[in-house]
Amino acid sequence: MSFSFSYKRRTDLGFTLVEVMIVVAIVGILAAVVIPSYSDYVRRSALNEGFSALSQARVALEQFYQSNRSYGTAGQASPCGHDGTANRIVFGTESPHFTVTCALAGGGNQAYLLTATGSSGNATGHTYTLNNNNVKGTTLFKGTTAAKSCWLIKGGEC
Repeated sequence: MSFSFSYKRRTDLGFTLVEVMIVVAIVGILAAVVIPSYSDYVRRSALNEGFSALSQARVALEQFYQSNRSYGTAGQASPCGHDGTANRIVFGTESPHFTVTCALAGGGNQAYLLTATGSSGNATGHTYTLNNNNVKGTTLFKGTTAAKSCWLIKGGEC
């Protein structure tokens, strides 16, 4: 007696359900790690616009001070002057994500405080300050009140 075994080769092309589930799980794990990291990276890049605007404002104020021996007076068109209703920045510091304001202080307007407040996009929920002594500060970081004497970018510590 002779027996003949014939093996039927599997000729189906495609993926099994288990293989598809493994790929979906791997993609899900990668997305869970990558998306928050990328979002934080984009947020940090928006913060640099605020730092740049504050630094430009400081330079303009110091240049004005060298010529006038004050940072401005009411009605004077200084970088940190008054328009009769509110403080304003008149030197062209504009940022798509931050609003920069200026407050004069001290006798004879010998001091100022610049404030950059996140106004749109990923900068919302961030507020940074800079004064005439070049002291940096963070008052709002990721929507949470902060009292730090530096510009927070990544974490909660300077």
